[in-house]
Amino acid sequence: MMFKKFLTFFTIIFFSVASYADEGMWLPILLEQLNQSDMQSSGLKLTAEDIYSVNKSSLKDAVCLFGGGCTAEVVSEKGLIFTNHHCGYYFIQSQSTLENDYLSNGFWAKNSKQELQCKGLSVAFLIRMEDVTSSVLKGVNANMTEEQRNKIIETNCIKIEADAIINTHYKAKIKPFYYGNEYYLFITEVFNDVRLVGAPPSSIGKFGGDTDNWEWPRHTGDFAVFRIYADSSNNPAEFSEDNVPYKAKKSLSISLKGVNENDFTMVYGFPGRTQEYLTSYGVNLIGNIENPVMSDIRDLKLNIMSAAMHNNPLTKLKYSAKYVSVANYWKKWIGESKGLIKADAVNEKKNQEKDFNTWVSAD
Repeated sequence: MMFKKFLTFFTIIFFSVASYADEGMWLPILLEQLNQSDMQSSGLKLTAEDIYSVNKSSLKDAVCLFGGGCTAEVVSEKGLIFTNHHCGYYFIQSQSTLENDYLSNGFWAKNSKQELQCKGLSVAFLIRMEDVTSSVLKGVNANMTEEQRNKIIETNCIKIEADAIINTHYKAKIKPFYYGNEYYLFITEVFNDVRLVGAPPSSIGKFGGDTDNWEWPRHTGDFAVFRIYADSSNNPAEFSEDNVPYKAKKSLSISLKGVNENDFTMVYGFPGRTQEYLTSYGVNLIGNIENPVMSDIRDLKLNIMSAAMHNNPLTKLKYSAKYVSVANYWKKWIGESKGLIKADAVNEKKNQEKDFNTWVSAD
């Protein structure tokens, strides 16, 4: 089963004395119930309330959704955020010209006046989230057609979302999990005035190019710096010279101490989805059918773009972000299929399904 994640899933990877990664993805509101004790025994010094809270500032207030699907973190009281170079790549490219090629040469604003407006870029902070499954499924029964079920769910979602943000400037969105077995409401605060502060040249930010992409260990300086702006009341506002740096509820400090072996490590962010719960049929479809077809199609697209970019510097600049985006998934799908075959994932899934069916039959 495909487990769709939206907004605040975060990945926890923590290392025990035996030096193995206990990996997983969990909703922050379930952390105290499911994971807090295990994480603390492995070295976590924070509580679940320190990570996610609606009553006080917490880690969630320093981590935001950047653009359409990346993560950024607030690192100053003046709205400064760090994200990946590849996440900011399009906006770095869109500011570039042949005369001022920030992709190739990098960019650093020496003062706030030099920071560059990024049209179309927004960041979203999670205000709160809530399990609204019972409200969303109100009126749904097993005798309905799929069309009837979806219509009721859609109507319920529209009302719940509207009621949740009455008299606020927040945004509301309900997302399904486990193919509609659970529904969660996400209330966010969205800022549309985000400006480029700095980025290294691609020789650092994209060191290794497609060759190193999806490979580990990496040696890439994959970072970029932006700043969030708000109105004089610290609320979201469209771009204006009168806007001021956003003062976040919480900002992260940067440690220069590094890490030691067996230190607790936790990643909090905004991944897209996981397909960990697919059946053997789903894994076979992805690894042996979909991925090869999609990667072949992208191979053709890359060849066409590459030929045009090679002959024209302006075309190369304007198509850089598109090319990188296409190449990213092209390599991902090739590597994913190779990994599934190497791990014999389809047969592994079949064995799991066989064990599960045996367990169910014995009940």
